[in-house]
Amino acid sequence: MRADVQRFGLIDPGDVTGLRNAIERGSIKPREIVAVIGKTHGNGLVNDYTRGYLMMSLSQLIGGHTGGSAQSVCERVPFIFSGGVEGVLSPHYAVFTVSPDEGKADGQSLAVGVAFTPPLLPEDVGRQKQIDLTAAAVAEAMSRAGIASAADVHFVQVKGPAFTLADIVEAGGRGRSCATDNSGKLMAFGRAASALGVAKTLGEIDPARADESAVLKDFDAYSSVASVSAGVEIRTNEVVVVGTSASWTGPLTIGHASMSDPLDIGSVVQLARDLGFTAEPQIPTHQAARVRAAFVKCEAPRDGMVRGKAHTMLNDGDMDQQRHIRGAVGAIVASVLNDTALFVSGGAEHQGPDKGGMIAVIAEKPGAGAADAR
Repeated sequence: MRADVQRFGLIDPGDVTGLRNAIERGSIKPREIVAVIGKTHGNGLVNDYTRGYLMMSLSQLIGGHTGGSAQSVCERVPFIFSGGVEGVLSPHYAVFTVSPDEGKADGQSLAVGVAFTPPLLPEDVGRQKQIDLTAAAVAEAMSRAGIASAADVHFVQVKGPAFTLADIVEAGGRGRSCATDNSGKLMAFGRAASALGVAKTLGEIDPARADESAVLKDFDAYSSVASVSAGVEIRTNEVVVVGTSASWTGPLTIGHASMSDPLDIGSVVQLARDLGFTAEPQIPTHQAARVRAAFVKCEAPRDGMVRGKAHTMLNDGDMDQQRHIRGAVGAIVASVLNDTALFVSGGAEHQGPDKGGMIAVIAEKPGAGAADAR
């Protein structure tokens, strides 16, 4: 098997021009699309409907080229979109494809697998059911990707459901209690539970710690590769596992690193160097063409401090703290990668170390030559 990743800019949340052109010129076969991950223009909160708009637009495009309905496309392809492109960040989406390849494998290459949980209800979010279903979906996606070792998994993107206040009230009417009656906080519970599910399957924590009692409490329990978002446009947990395997072919690879806090530029630089870039600390422009996609999770430190000095992100009544941190960390990572089309997502509960987060970069292998050919 051979995996490929192509990124396209996004003029507005319904812009599918990039993928349409790629399909028409034959560089992407729509039946080979297995996942799409991107950043839209919205605020990334409960009332961000730009995510659903892009999902609808892309699924209709793909369905039109495969003869299936938009709904059937969504049932096999995770469309994982996160709102919020503050500061220098650029709206975009990355299309993952998997194609058969009988060529000889040359070392470890990019491998991708996807899976879906059963539908979740508001009362399931942040609870043991979400943890366990996510853990099972990660294992299924790894199996589909042929990734035998957790050490070869470098990125797990999960998109779970978000619910409105009306949904929470409806659950109460059925005699079911939710983890919180605040719709925004319920998103955080969902991100946290899903991250613990990832950590459980990959052996990053003792399985006993992957318990709902740890959600948003035991922040020493985390996954170093999990990136979790939530949105009202879906009702399942959609899981994309990305790693490397000697049974896959192609010019792409992936690496990841943990960021200890929002200013941890050193970890970003070291990851770039590990992937064969010359980062001093910024990757030169001619090398930056090798970057196919980058994913970052970050959050405002809960203790209100960054390296001993106070920050105001958690006290701002005008702007949600996620928007602050995305803009700040996005600029730091973009300055190293020399690239602004980055998937930077706030809300890193149990995703990377407390106060910090994680970064994963998909890139062409050094010397692969594909960047020069484009």
